[in-house]
Amino acid sequence: MIVTASLALAGALILFTWLGLRARLADGGLDDYITARNSQGAQAIGLSLLASGMGAWILFAPPEVGALVGPVALAGYAVGAALPFIVFAFCGPAIRRYLPEGRSIGEFAQACYGNGVRRWVAIISVLYMLCFLTAELTAIGAITNLLSDLNGNIAVIAVAVTTLIYTAWGGLRASLETDRWQALLLLALLVVVAFVALPQLPNAFDAAKLPDIPVTASLSVALTLVIAVTAANLFHQGYWQRLWAAEDDAALGRGAMLGGGVTVLVVALVGALGIAASLSLDDIGTPPIPFFALLTQAPAWLGIVALVLALCLVASSVDTLQNALASLAVTEKQGLSLTSARWFTCLLMIPVVLIALQGYSVLRLFLIADLLCATAVIPVLLGLWSRMTTPAAVAGALAGLVGAVLPGAVSTGSMMAGLEAASFPGGIPTLAPYLGALCASTLVSVAVALVAPKKR
Repeated sequence: MIVTASLALAGALILFTWLGLRARLADGGLDDYITARNSQGAQAIGLSLLASGMGAWILFAPPEVGALVGPVALAGYAVGAALPFIVFAFCGPAIRRYLPEGRSIGEFAQACYGNGVRRWVAIISVLYMLCFLTAELTAIGAITNLLSDLNGNIAVIAVAVTTLIYTAWGGLRASLETDRWQALLLLALLVVVAFVALPQLPNAFDAAKLPDIPVTASLSVALTLVIAVTAANLFHQGYWQRLWAAEDDAALGRGAMLGGGVTVLVVALVGALGIAASLSLDDIGTPPIPFFALLTQAPAWLGIVALVLALCLVASSVDTLQNALASLAVTEKQGLSLTSARWFTCLLMIPVVLIALQGYSVLRLFLIADLLCATAVIPVLLGLWSRMTTPAAVAGALAGLVGAVLPGAVSTGSMMAGLEAASFPGGIPTLAPYLGALCASTLVSVAVALVAPKKR
């Protein structure tokens, strides 16, 4: 099993490296390295958004949500995962016209509001992406341990080093090229897993095992996931890079809709596998891991297929995040050379890999980063509104921070208790902080912009 798993992982990583290295534009400068400006058609953008957004998280979270909370919450998760792409489909062309030579979410924030807002937006974006990167590498280690006898730390280091080789050398074009093949491969492998594993389930589906949760509670979970996932992903610099990589506005719109549509299908399918496992199996693990419980009933070789599927998911998100962080560094520090950008990408991975090797749970930090994104996402996007001002954006972002804490403070009568609730003790997401952040930031931003509009 060790030999088979090693050969499967090595073969996939060698393929990704070859695809990434051959995609490099020989005479491309720094701008091409981080934007591949106006070079990608709709299909390439759609598949890249799909692959970049998919990570090992889809093998854990949607199946667990489907099994424990039900189809309504799963639908919310699927919509939340795809909604950022839909936002880019509608807002992306306007952002491209507003900032045709743009390269990052930070530059967009600066063009709209100035340097102070830019720095805050960049900090939120970096925090979120570092959480995402650490979580993905941690996940591939855990999945490798779960599905094979191979040491998971080997997989962590192998993925980090391999993706670094082709992203540091080839930049965004390398990530885009590998994304295309990784997206197609993960779709094929997911279909294989579904078709082979489902018929192996030992019992007929028992509807009595469906979670007995009120519809209001399911809707609350669904709305929480929609807000958290959408807000966070709109601060994903990798997605913003692809906004300018599209060859034109039409390619961006069609590509984003393609990526969003397929994302809904993928999350729904994986979540449905979790529901199927929970309805047929007596034990889906503690803590629940219904997707992997499903594999225990299938032929042994399917575990290797699932391991390669996980590798595709992790590699596609990791290479995107590596290049996105390098891109943000270049745009935030003027004068940074192409060579410096490459070294920055490599150096940044050292602490990330060291943390990932510890196997810590990063869920709570992830939830806090998502909440920070929710406090600022509406003020940032309102930069496209002609009446929006810098004071309105700053006031909105500050109000978002207050709104995140206020529900807990009101319900407990203590501001400290509200702050603790907004830090998600136990790593359990709740709707109130996200909804409070989103509503407060929106209302205050719009109100200040209407009361004190731009001077003409």
